[in-house]
Amino acid sequence: MSDHAVLHVKGRVLVGPEDVRDELWVVDGRVCYDRPAGARDVRTVEGWALPGLVDAHCHVGLDRHGAVPRDVAERQALTDRDAGTLLIRDAGSPSDTRWVDDREDLPKIIRAGRHIARTRRYIRNYAWEIEPDDLVAYVAQEARRGDGWVKLVGDWIDRDLGDLSACWPRGAVEAAIAEAHRLGARVTAHCFAESSLRDLVEAGIDCIEHATGLTDDLVPLFAERGVAIVPTLVNIATFPQLADGGEDKFPRWSAHMRRLHARRYDTVRGAYDAGIPVFVGTDAGGGLAHGLAAAEVAELVTAGIPPVEALAAGTWKARAWLGRPGLDEGAPADLVVYDEDPRVDVRVLAAPRRVVLNGRVVGGA
Repeated sequence: MSDHAVLHVKGRVLVGPEDVRDELWVVDGRVCYDRPAGARDVRTVEGWALPGLVDAHCHVGLDRHGAVPRDVAERQALTDRDAGTLLIRDAGSPSDTRWVDDREDLPKIIRAGRHIARTRRYIRNYAWEIEPDDLVAYVAQEARRGDGWVKLVGDWIDRDLGDLSACWPRGAVEAAIAEAHRLGARVTAHCFAESSLRDLVEAGIDCIEHATGLTDDLVPLFAERGVAIVPTLVNIATFPQLADGGEDKFPRWSAHMRRLHARRYDTVRGAYDAGIPVFVGTDAGGGLAHGLAAAEVAELVTAGIPPVEALAAGTWKARAWLGRPGLDEGAPADLVVYDEDPRVDVRVLAAPRRVVLNGRVVGGA
């Protein structure tokens, strides 16, 4: 037995949506389902326990202007942590956040390197801005720098066209995705519009961010290939405001953004009904605040996804998809405790009672 304090979590432990246990123990920061012999200093936490929430599209170290200082990135990570988000897939950042890995009090981050965009076709100071001939080389670079993911910008506004359009020719994305897979990395892409989706999916992409352009004719292709989507509905809610800001200069783009927004819930529900994997992501860190994973789960429910499935999209299923454990025996004790059953009402997620990270109580009311 270690001399470290033992944490006893009792009440209802949601190891899975149907695997509910009465208690777990935390010994040396790890989950244990047998009472440890000789435990002396025991702290008890009671309630409904879940694996730490997952934000599968988040940007630590980034704001609307680009990379931020370390103290700002730390505040971003702490905001996510205190809201119960303990696992983040950082979907593109120019900041080096490896220092977070040395902090046991901050969420775990799975990085996708820096965004890779077409020249002058993305937000300034965010991405490597390159041309198609360089795409394979930059994908290889970010695959080596990341944690098993690479992030492309699949479409953006074309100022000459006055609307969203695909950024990359088919051959370039085929070669780039093949190179990422050769190096053991999965590839995801920012996509608002319809135009880039077929080429990306047929080229072998693993995930699409936002996916507002997903249409009925593309749904079977996504489902057949097992391509996941991360809808970021809390971010898509800003489309009308964005459209208003661009109305005078780009009326075609503005009208397109409003159409994508208007059908957003139907798009997500149609994807879910077809068997396309859907996961929770907020797009925090650009122009959006951190700590919104609970709000995104609620948005998935509003879209028509059953509450338990929406919950799974930000907990059990998301962790399995990202290759990270939940409340498994011997896993790091990253969990959140609530006063009520979040399977009944996902709005409970917005008010964690206790947040436990690496076996230590680090937050909560």
